[in-house]
Amino acid sequence: MHRHLTGVISLVLATPALAQTATPEIDESVPHASEDVAIIVTAARSQLPASALPLTVDVIDSETLDRQVLISGSTIDAVSALLPSFSPTREKLSGAGESLRGRSPLYAINGIPQSTPVRDGSRDGYTIDPFFIDRVEVIYGSNALQGIGATGGVVNQVTIGAPREDGVAVQALAQVTVPDGFDGEGIGAKTGALIGYRAGRFDASFGATLERRGAFFDGAGNRIGVDGTQGEIQDSDSWSVFGRLGYELASGARLELVANRYELQGNANYVLVPGDRPAGIPATSEGGVTQGDPPSNTSELLSASLIDPDLAGGTFVLQGFYSRTDDVFGGGVFGVFQDPAIDPTGSLFDQSANRSRKLGGKVSYERVVPGIEDLVLTTGFDALFDRTEQSLVQTDRVWVPRSDFRSLAPFVQGNLAVADGLFRLAGGLRYENVQLSVDDFQTLASYGPVQVDGGAPSFKDLLWNAGVIVEPIDGLRAYGSYAEGFTIADVGRILRGITQPDVDIDDFLSLEPVVSNNRELGLEWDRGPLKASASYFWSSSDFGSLLVLRGGVFEVERQPIEIEGFEASLDWETPVPGLSFSGGYANLSGRTDGDGDGRIDDDLDGANISPDRVNLAADYTTGPFSARAQARFYLAREFDDIATQTDFEGYTLLDAFISYRTDIGEFSLAAQNLTDAFYITYDSDTVRVMDNSRFFAGRGRTFTLAWRGEF
Repeated sequence: MHRHLTGVISLVLATPALAQTATPEIDESVPHASEDVAIIVTAARSQLPASALPLTVDVIDSETLDRQVLISGSTIDAVSALLPSFSPTREKLSGAGESLRGRSPLYAINGIPQSTPVRDGSRDGYTIDPFFIDRVEVIYGSNALQGIGATGGVVNQVTIGAPREDGVAVQALAQVTVPDGFDGEGIGAKTGALIGYRAGRFDASFGATLERRGAFFDGAGNRIGVDGTQGEIQDSDSWSVFGRLGYELASGARLELVANRYELQGNANYVLVPGDRPAGIPATSEGGVTQGDPPSNTSELLSASLIDPDLAGGTFVLQGFYSRTDDVFGGGVFGVFQDPAIDPTGSLFDQSANRSRKLGGKVSYERVVPGIEDLVLTTGFDALFDRTEQSLVQTDRVWVPRSDFRSLAPFVQGNLAVADGLFRLAGGLRYENVQLSVDDFQTLASYGPVQVDGGAPSFKDLLWNAGVIVEPIDGLRAYGSYAEGFTIADVGRILRGITQPDVDIDDFLSLEPVVSNNRELGLEWDRGPLKASASYFWSSSDFGSLLVLRGGVFEVERQPIEIEGFEASLDWETPVPGLSFSGGYANLSGRTDGDGDGRIDDDLDGANISPDRVNLAADYTTGPFSARAQARFYLAREFDDIATQTDFEGYTLLDAFISYRTDIGEFSLAAQNLTDAFYITYDSDTVRVMDNSRFFAGRGRTFTLAWRGEF
């Protein structure tokens, strides 16, 4: 993983992501790229290298990602394990409450948003198999790089590129995962293959994966409780297919088509056994039949792009995409689902499904300004059309009405090198023109029911950013920046929870957007065997969005929010050949005005802020052998509420990985939670602290044996 800490801005450069074509050949030809560091962060939407941008970026390369996925099982768990400012995951299918720098990140594939902000189903971390991901680019802090949704940052998953040589290339993967006790019901397995072909200007890649996951066990050897409502990773099957076609025109421009489908579905072999919080006994699972349809997650993506790296001296990019998600949640006899007209006994079972589809396009042009060779100017236009609705599966009722979101955004951005690169100034504007259209609808019976008049409220906002980088000597970088990000609150939760009559959507204040900003100061040293960085940031939003638990269901509450934090990292190549050490630290605090007294003096709770953390790791490579040991220290946190039950006790996890390369491929063994520590997950320890059914332990020691080959 290569870390560039050069500040955070919101809008930054405007060329649409070139993730699927960011091959090393293209990277090396980029103007202004540093001779030593020419890493092009495609999520930054610029052909300038990361070292020339006022951004805070982590790039998780292919090798690091592959190894971390073997340890933790998924891309989102890998990102969370590696980045201290990322919250610990819930270890479930739902990512609700997971955050980056205390705010929600925008998940993307090749720059295409996967999040569903209109009705956030929190399944956006599971939309593509990691076997098809080349690297992950993480941009920290509130920003409008990809439009709506990145109040915490951007997590961009860059898919595999074209084969480098003519002919056929095959990659294959086979792995098996076993729990510490080698229980048969806990064994999981995965297989995948990718076939690439290149002939002159034409190339193609097609692949598929299949994975079966067994039951999970905690550090005490007990089955971990299943989340029958939000959905599970354990006891599930997933499959994915991926395809990419590319053609290079005679002019040097490239046409590319990318398609992906991912589906994960629970097997519903277990039912929940509630725990006992006062006694410290977490929820477990036992064999049984789950009522209703198993929770599942289905995602489809189709994108087309035209990229010309030398059009009139600049880079032209045109991208169009279609994306669809279908998330089915588990059900229950919940009060919110009851309707006397259907079942007067009050025992009506139902479950919900969140369906969303996106159409969008991006066009941009970036080049050096003629006559001003140190100024790079980018201009472009983004369009996004999102349609989302949430229905009840068993009774075909509407819970969240169909909501059509439209965003049109022109932008311009400049990057100026001063005094032969001693200073760099960056700044720009993005104009968001947003409209949300909702038809007339009636809420569920449990909310009244009430009739709500639809409408088409619109929001227009000019988002701006500015940043400066100073590099007084080679390897030392200081930076400062300001940036604004933009999203809307979870509109679906707001709409479905309306209880007062005669509401007109056009005048409903709670639909106002969330505009967050990020200010940052920092230093970076990158010279010789030592890389170190430190940054301090503070972020605020006058009309933020929080998840608040009411009646067993999370609803949205609009409150001002202030977040501040400190991050530090260190990488050291020791004098011992092949041995390196690394570490990271994040300290976060968040406050809000929870009681409406005008003072921002109440702690954000565990559903809205992550714990402080220390990461330590050692890597060793010699010849065909590689090894890694890593430790994550999640530090205790106390909240200033009345209930001490919300306080987080903290825990430490140790993971390890070894591999050996042979003529027939690489053989690897990964161990998660090597010491078999027993712990309660952060979400379970700090949220819904009176609910014994939501009291989940974390996963105990597991081993994954894998083989990966290339032919």
